[in-house]
Amino acid sequence: MITQKYLDELTYNVIGACIEVHKEIGKGLLENVYHQCLKEELRCRNIIFVSEMKVPLIYKGKEINADFKCDLLVENCLVVELKATSELNPIYEAQLMTYMKLLKAPKGILINFNCFNIFKEGQKTFVNEYFKLLPKF
Repeated sequence: MITQKYLDELTYNVIGACIEVHKEIGKGLLENVYHQCLKEELRCRNIIFVSEMKVPLIYKGKEINADFKCDLLVENCLVVELKATSELNPIYEAQLMTYMKLLKAPKGILINFNCFNIFKEGQKTFVNEYFKLLPKF
C-alpha cells in the first residue's frame, strides 16, 4: 500500500539519484543526457520506473491525442519532470501538476540539472489532492 511516508522515502531516493548524476557529470549538458544517466542510476538503485510515458488526456469520455509525455513515472506514483535550463519557469510547474493530475499520481518532482546544487536550488517537490487522501504510515 502506498502511504505518504513511502512516497516521501521514494522522493528522497530519487532526489539522491539526481544528485549522484549531477555530481558525476556536472551542469551545462542537454536534458536528454541527464535523462539517460538518471535512468541508469535508477536501475542501479533498483527503482522501478517508466520513461517518456504517454500521459492520456480524456475529454468528455474520449481520449484526445495531446502528445503529452512525462519524463519519468516512478513506481507508478511519482512523476519526475527533468529540465536543464537557466531558471525554472512557472509553466514547468504547471506541466508537472497537470501530469500528476492526469496520471492520478500523488506526488511529483521538478528537477533542474543546470544548477550548482540539486538539493538546494535544483528541485521542487509537489503534492496534490491524491497525496492528502493517502494514509500517513
